[in-house]
Amino acid sequence: MRLVVALGGNALLRRGEKPDAAIQQEHVAEASPALARIARDHQLVLVHGNGPQVGMLALESAADTTLTRPYPFSDLVAETQGVIGYWLQQGLANAGLATPVVTLVTQTLVEADDPAFDDPTKFVGSVYDESRARELAVAGGWTVKQDGAGWRRVVASPRPSGIVEIEIARSLLEHGTTVVLGGGGGVPVVRTPRGLVGVEAVVDKDYVAALVAETLGADLLVMLTDVSAVQTGYGTPQARELHRVSVADLDALDLPAGSMGPKVEAACAFATRTGGRAAIGSLPEAAAVVAGTAGTQVRAD
Repeated sequence: MRLVVALGGNALLRRGEKPDAAIQQEHVAEASPALARIARDHQLVLVHGNGPQVGMLALESAADTTLTRPYPFSDLVAETQGVIGYWLQQGLANAGLATPVVTLVTQTLVEADDPAFDDPTKFVGSVYDESRARELAVAGGWTVKQDGAGWRRVVASPRPSGIVEIEIARSLLEHGTTVVLGGGGGVPVVRTPRGLVGVEAVVDKDYVAALVAETLGADLLVMLTDVSAVQTGYGTPQARELHRVSVADLDALDLPAGSMGPKVEAACAFATRTGGRAAIGSLPEAAAVVAGTAGTQVRAD
């Protein structure tokens, strides 16, 4: 099969951990054997998140007094694509994958008039207490919002309308290469009279993964995260896992916009538009999620 697999941020950095390179490389090493097994049997595209990493780089850039101004967010997304792609390439090779793995620095087209630019919702960077978050917001011109028990920076998250490098990815897949594509949702760019220009935003990786899967004619879209399946009543004694569901079943749920919501919406969009299967499950169960025996399996009907 041709698969697109989206890796949640938990594959690299778990909530509360320091964003040290060694910690993230350790998590990649833990995830790589399962991903390598999938890549040996299928054509594989990997899309990954970058929220903690791009937030850290933004903080460092804002604090650097040698700069006239901080680096644009789009540039920082490109930086994270390089370092995380390198970790994944190395991890898959060390896990025994003999075929090539390539990371494409990917540009994602967004629309300049997307209403998301007026209402930032995408969490990036570290978690702070409220007073520290508000201090940083004033100092850096950030927007901050509550994320669970803590507070984090939020940036605009426009919807993707195209992937600039998608045909390069198609060619690589057809020649036996595993492709790391659209890392961090891709570098968000808009078309202007002078060409493509980066913008201050982070595109949700799950929406990008769905678009990539649809455009490449993938048989399966998989989103791997830190829970075993989509749940109703999450966090309550009435919590119940959903295993085989239709798009209509999921449309009836009210899910948080910043966590499971984009995954469910992306799964529904892919299943509806292509008639293919989408799945949401945990990284340790990746092989079973792909096989359809674990996680939440989504079909159009």
